[in-house]
Amino acid sequence: MQLRHIRYLLAVVEHKNFTRAAEVLHVSQPTLSQQIRQLEDTLGAQLLDRSGRTVRPTDAGTAYIEYARRALRELQAGKRAIHDVRDLSRGALRLAMTPTFTAYLVGPAIERFNARYPGIAINIREMALDAIESALAEDEVDLAIAFSAVRSAELDCRALFVEQLSVVVGAGHPFAARADGIAPADLAAVPLALLTADFATRVHVDAYFQAQGVRPRIAVEANTISGIVEIIRRGSIATILPEAIAREHEGLRAIALTPTFAHRGVALLSRKGAYQSAAAIAFAELLAAMVAL
Repeated sequence: MQLRHIRYLLAVVEHKNFTRAAEVLHVSQPTLSQQIRQLEDTLGAQLLDRSGRTVRPTDAGTAYIEYARRALRELQAGKRAIHDVRDLSRGALRLAMTPTFTAYLVGPAIERFNARYPGIAINIREMALDAIESALAEDEVDLAIAFSAVRSAELDCRALFVEQLSVVVGAGHPFAARADGIAPADLAAVPLALLTADFATRVHVDAYFQAQGVRPRIAVEANTISGIVEIIRRGSIATILPEAIAREHEGLRAIALTPTFAHRGVALLSRKGAYQSAAAIAFAELLAAMVAL
């Protein structure tokens, strides 16, 4: 059995079709079929059911594929380890994060990291927490910044800081001159621009208003934080976002709600037992030092 046998098998399973898999692999269909047969002969088990319109794994195939995928991930990690350069003169970092952190954390962190290690190529992906857990488990990213409420036992969770939500307004908003906090009832009287319901922040906000018995006046919903920021910077609409966003964007002010929102823990996530490149280790150390200031 060779590595190509595993790649060929996984391609057929993914595409559910020998013809399409052969096209993607740039081999002929007879060659692909022959290689899969060789693998089945070596293992002494039929891995694929070819009787229907689509190809699907047999029970034996399903069991084997789980281990094949895991082995392929580990081999790819081993390849990265060989090319990892400990002096950080070159290398790569694959980083994921939930959307709010791109608005105030990723910019300063990447700026410092790139200034220190300019030879490291950085790939950043913004995704929801469920997608982050899957990407880490599948070895698609090295590190992730997210809220610490992870459900997967396969992930390590390194606490970074506590995030606080607050009312955020532009300099011209009537609330901008307030020295004290804002009550939920006061906030209910003004138009709000909020993130859409697929954001964890919006779920947190909705739960807060429900607990306070307040029905907010939602004037705008947007699926980008940058869009929300531009809306409130220019008008009389308020929003609820992490107070750190107000510090990072000129012309915004954060005002506390009374009672306050529950704090949310922010963590650096990685897959337990996964190989960590020198770049990933260096970024984790830099980020921890930065948030400790």
